[in-house]
Amino acid sequence: MDLAVDLSSRTGRTDAIYRALHAALTTGRVPAGERLPSSRELARDLGVSRASVATAYERLVAEGFLETRTGAGTFAAAAARDAPPPRRGPGALRPRAGWRWAPHPTSGDQPAATHDFHVGIPDAALFPFDTWRRLLAAESRVGGPAAGTYAGPAGLPRFRAAVARYVAGSRGVHAGADDVIATTGTQQAIDLVARVLLEPGDVVAMEDPGYREARELFALHGARVVPVPVDAEGLVVSDIPVDARLIYTTPSHQFPVGMPLSLPRRRALLAHAARHGAAVLEDDYDSEFRRARRPLESLQALDRDGRVIYVGTFSKSLLPGLRAGYLVAPASLRDALLAARQLTDGHGAVHVQAALARFIDDGLLARHVRKASAHYTERHEILLDALAGLPVEPVPSAAGLHVAAYLGPDASLDSSRLVARARRRSVALESLGAYAVGPHRDGIALGFGGAVTSSIRPGIRVLETLLSP
Repeated sequence: MDLAVDLSSRTGRTDAIYRALHAALTTGRVPAGERLPSSRELARDLGVSRASVATAYERLVAEGFLETRTGAGTFAAAAARDAPPPRRGPGALRPRAGWRWAPHPTSGDQPAATHDFHVGIPDAALFPFDTWRRLLAAESRVGGPAAGTYAGPAGLPRFRAAVARYVAGSRGVHAGADDVIATTGTQQAIDLVARVLLEPGDVVAMEDPGYREARELFALHGARVVPVPVDAEGLVVSDIPVDARLIYTTPSHQFPVGMPLSLPRRRALLAHAARHGAAVLEDDYDSEFRRARRPLESLQALDRDGRVIYVGTFSKSLLPGLRAGYLVAPASLRDALLAARQLTDGHGAVHVQAALARFIDDGLLARHVRKASAHYTERHEILLDALAGLPVEPVPSAAGLHVAAYLGPDASLDSSRLVARARRRSVALESLGAYAVGPHRDGIALGFGGAVTSSIRPGIRVLETLLSP
């Protein structure tokens, strides 16, 4: 037990020890049932007489906060758990002027739904935990890469080399190990890019509907975020402002609507960026799970001017809890991004990077993706079949872990009311409107990655009863 006691006065030491112990017991720092050090041990640690500690103990025993057990010692009593916490004001500090963001609830913040269609959630039951534990244990041993030192901001060299090989084979990305920077996920990668590229007032063009956390992060850095609509071919390039400093896009599987960015639009986007001096941030967030035989090339693979920053994550392909991602940066930005990473976060969990490098190089990631893809394809087909009887129009998509569907004219509820009423029936889904800024077509997003296969049809039947006139 760590006890902070003010012993600056040579008188009243017993009272000082009593007050410190009382605070520790009544604020929960010492929970009921925990054994306290003996009076001799605590007196030695504090450099006071044993009598001072013993007297403080006796007073707390008399008040019911401590109890003694013959032959066992002194313990925090149940009264400590029930004591009211000390009153404390709300605090004098306030966020800076203009701060208006609050954390968004996540699927983990809410009670589990019987029929869970949250987007962006992979199936943890498919993850090879036993294999991962062995890899992690091997890389965490004494003398391993994480032993007793700080790492570089770019990440473990063999992790970066493994990622470079992986994205080259799976997405055609042109990258060597030096082009890869390890991150703790997509959000950190976006933050690093914003820190390096954006000045207050710079324009960022973003798909609308689009990834809400990216939009708010750009705004947090002082950027002016301009929504750009999407249609059946993805981002409408002709609507991108000519003064946009950065263009954020999810071309493989537009988030949250789902269509891929067509090849003509990809070429038009790169031409626009070159013509107007813009950077393009390509978020390839769940392209591993494809249902099309041959995917479109990544923007980074088509880029000839070094304007595309490619961002990826293992949160969807493996587990969100790993907090592992990466960005592939043009050489002209690499040093600045490394400096930003070092100044804001130092470096990531090197033993996780080491285990992931082995996971990739041993072919385990590719094997896991193949296995998971078969399950996700089955769920995707079941979900589309179940939606066939509803007044909705599913948006065709060739990849990813969710389906977007526009509400038809016969739907009896708009998406926001549908989401709220479905939640009361233990069905979790999301509204496309939650991701939109400008005018948009009303619809819903249904994730199937983390859904129990047998619960998909019953969950859609609940939606059918809610949408029926």
